[in-house]
Amino acid sequence: MKSEDTPFEGGPMDGRVLPVLVGPTGNPPKTYRIPVPDPAGGPPTVLVYRREPRGHSRRLGLPRGWKYTFDPEGRRGTGPRWPWSRPAPRKADEGKPGDTGG
Repeated sequence: MKSEDTPFEGGPMDGRVLPVLVGPTGNPPKTYRIPVPDPAGGPPTVLVYRREPRGHSRRLGLPRGWKYTFDPEGRRGTGPRWPWSRPAPRKADEGKPGDTGG
């Protein structure tokens, strides 16, 4: 399998470059999850990094490579957003407009 050296920005992996396996299209995965074991023996902490373009070419604006940026919230990938799919769930602390709370 082919791999590509990909830099990581932010979080505990800041400044490191790791070889990441690329898919059949030549792109690394959109999210990269790193399980970190708990020293006390509890459940591992999972660090989530999101793929972003490293730069763009001048003429066509194509990505010139990829980098991973730390996602502190660690939310799951939403997948494709189709016109007929439901809207993304709102946070619990945000009320709906006109909601009186009772």
